[in-house]
Amino acid sequence: MHTVTDHAGTQAPLPSVEDQALYVSGLRALRNGDAEQAVCLLTRALRRQPDHLGMQRNLVRALLMAGRFEQVLIHADAALAGLPDDAELHFARGTALNALGESSRACAAFARALSLQPDHAASWLNMGNASADLDDLASAETLYRTALRLDPGLAEAHTSLGYILTRRGDLTAAVQACETAIRLRPDFAEAHWNLAAALLLSGDLARGFAEYEWRKLHPRHLLDFPELPGLAWDGADPAGRTILVRAEQGFGDTIQFVRYLPMIQNAGGVPILVCAPPLMRLFQSMAGVQIVSTSDPLPDFDLWIDAMSLPRAFGTTLASVPSCDRYLAADPLLAEAWRERLPDGVRVGIALAGNPRHTADRRRSIPPDMFGSLADVADVSFINLHHGNAVCGPGLPDLTPWMTDYAETAALIETLDLVITVDTSAAHLAGALGKPVWLLLPHAPDWRWLLGRTDSPWYRSVRLFRQETAGDWTAVLDTVRRDLCQTLPLLHFRHGPACPGHP
Repeated sequence: MHTVTDHAGTQAPLPSVEDQALYVSGLRALRNGDAEQAVCLLTRALRRQPDHLGMQRNLVRALLMAGRFEQVLIHADAALAGLPDDAELHFARGTALNALGESSRACAAFARALSLQPDHAASWLNMGNASADLDDLASAETLYRTALRLDPGLAEAHTSLGYILTRRGDLTAAVQACETAIRLRPDFAEAHWNLAAALLLSGDLARGFAEYEWRKLHPRHLLDFPELPGLAWDGADPAGRTILVRAEQGFGDTIQFVRYLPMIQNAGGVPILVCAPPLMRLFQSMAGVQIVSTSDPLPDFDLWIDAMSLPRAFGTTLASVPSCDRYLAADPLLAEAWRERLPDGVRVGIALAGNPRHTADRRRSIPPDMFGSLADVADVSFINLHHGNAVCGPGLPDLTPWMTDYAETAALIETLDLVITVDTSAAHLAGALGKPVWLLLPHAPDWRWLLGRTDSPWYRSVRLFRQETAGDWTAVLDTVRRDLCQTLPLLHFRHGPACPGHP
């Protein structure tokens, strides 16, 4: 009878040459990084010998490499029935659980793996990832540093440490950690991405936006940047050329960066923006800019650029952010229709939740029951800016039937005295319209809001309210309520004596 050594060194009997060939071919595909082929071959081999522990273990490895996390759990559990003290199988379970959003269970699986193999750096690293997903930043940092003590060359751990240090506000150390990862793996897109976030958050826009180009190679965004014909525009003189600008990422990102399109026009170029249909009518207020839907064929153009590459093309620094006052306009007829729908007096727009599919939504959105701390402020009409499934948030009337696109939302915001919002597209839209915005930020904000300041170089009308402690929205809302009460007399005064009780 033949035997073969599996990927972990286990001696396993094989009853036939055909079975042996399947298994060996599966191991070879696994070693070569062909995860799908390995899964196919090892699955076939395991069907022929369902009790073969080596095949079970290597199939788990292949499934993990292929990102088939639900199947990893099924086959890891099956393998653990025969190999209950196999550290690698517990590691695979933890990795799959965390990928599926089960971070607490993942930590337990990694703890079991580490009790069996304390020097396994990858388990310390991935347990750190699970702790980071649970917002336990102190534990995550400790776990990453333990992984690096065991394996100083583990680029992923340096990268993850940089991410955690950025969230903790230690930007100098974050930059150093990401730079170390890049020295170890110069083409590591995640390390460049995390470095960009730390640099941009620190205000180093020039270097930060250069590193931010790596977003296009990040696994999370690979499908968002299909190849375009022709050459990319690098910021050279656009005079006499048609520059196609491709919108990217969220609606708020697009709203923030369309401010650069008039600069192309002022330099003699012809800008064309390709964006999602809900944004098209809004951007048609920008004179000289052609707007094309992402669902339509591309028009002729000379050069192209992605929207969030525009700051780099124009050499933007904190001192040279363009159009920070007002660069979009609401349709006056639409705005008048909104005025007729809304109550008279002081109107304050409210958006306390963002898109739940956003990776950081649980940190940026405020629980709906906390709106009560603002709702009882007298002589104010709060206007619901939530859309769709988010309208349940503050318990205000649902205006979604009229908010059919961003042009309508802009017209609604135009009628308001103030917008109070978390970090969502409403903040960018109101800022681009020049409306007063009170933006409520988590302790670890997105890079564009910087650290330690109450204003924004991107929008002059925005005032920032920051969490002093991670997760503490109560203190933020208490400050907002106090300042709103202090601001109300001025807002009522602007409405004139028609407001009862206010001269």
